[in-house]
Amino acid sequence: MRIYLDNAATTHLCNEAKIEMIRVMNDVNGNPSSIHAEGRMARTVIENARKIIAKVLNASVGEIFFTSGSTEATNMILNGAVNNLQVKRIITSPIEHHCVLHTLEKIKNNDVEIIYLPINKSGEVSLNELEKLLFESNVKTMVTLMHANNEIGTMHNLQNISEICHRYNAIFHSDTTQTIGHVQMDVQLTKLHFLTGSAHKFYGPKGVGFVYINADVHIEPLILGGSQERNMRAGTENIIGIAGMAAALEFSLGHIEQFQKKIEALRDYLKEGILKNISGTYINGADSNFLPKVLSVSFPNSPKNEMLLMNLDINGISASGGSACSSGVETQSGVLDHINEPAERKTVRFSFSHHNTFDELDHVVATLKRLF
Repeated sequence: MRIYLDNAATTHLCNEAKIEMIRVMNDVNGNPSSIHAEGRMARTVIENARKIIAKVLNASVGEIFFTSGSTEATNMILNGAVNNLQVKRIITSPIEHHCVLHTLEKIKNNDVEIIYLPINKSGEVSLNELEKLLFESNVKTMVTLMHANNEIGTMHNLQNISEICHRYNAIFHSDTTQTIGHVQMDVQLTKLHFLTGSAHKFYGPKGVGFVYINADVHIEPLILGGSQERNMRAGTENIIGIAGMAAALEFSLGHIEQFQKKIEALRDYLKEGILKNISGTYINGADSNFLPKVLSVSFPNSPKNEMLLMNLDINGISASGGSACSSGVETQSGVLDHINEPAERKTVRFSFSHHNTFDELDHVVATLKRLF
């Protein structure tokens, strides 16, 4: 028996997405840029998916563009902000996803100032410092802050950040990869210029995602070639993936209250079991305003924790040390460094889905007791 507790890395493909993808594979063979009947059928699949995602976000269909995922979308947004929106200063945090941090490292060579907000032990940014920086700014500024941290689960209040950005006419982008499909999002209530999503984080296929671009901002494409996606993303669209993504998002949000309730209960159960049975452990991240599907546990320094992830895997438990984008790297992540997590301790990220059971978590706790 395998126990999968790495849902922040990727989720299992839901049946609804599988069914829709198989239907499209069997029935839709045209190129969506072709004007004949087969092409129009393919175009219909894409535009129906666009309508579904726009409705979920309370956005216009003209504000949704399909990509290969959040990494591509984030590269498009950050480069577009500098090249097309005259952004000369970008404010972010030091614990953003690598697709933000690595892109900003490249961008700063173009005479763009990058400012990293201070964070506290829980991974929360200082909104007072954000407002101060925007108040003092005399150049066009962009703020890019993730909705929920992918390693420790701490969430930011997008509404508060949005209001601050709006007050000072700053461009606002949020990496919402971990929250889309798990948290209700309304871009009419929470004003953003950009947000991103990846299908495989909400029970959809890998290699497909989307970007929301507010109609008030205009950036140029990152990938050049044809005129697909209304000239915003060249290349023949991944019709099967797009169809699966829309079906998965409908599935996820159609059960959002049920899934949230169960996942919160699972997280609380495992948290209590670990803290009660493994002495010296504590939880990384915020005590409140956290993403329920993520539980980051710090285990005490011990000769037994050196191979903890491998030993869990040997015992049939899939978990991670942090971001899947650093897979194979056993050094401590930058997120843990920035929240001052001691390097000699061992952090394991358990992340849940509605598929998990309390019996599975009992097995996890029992395994950890044996290992320690």
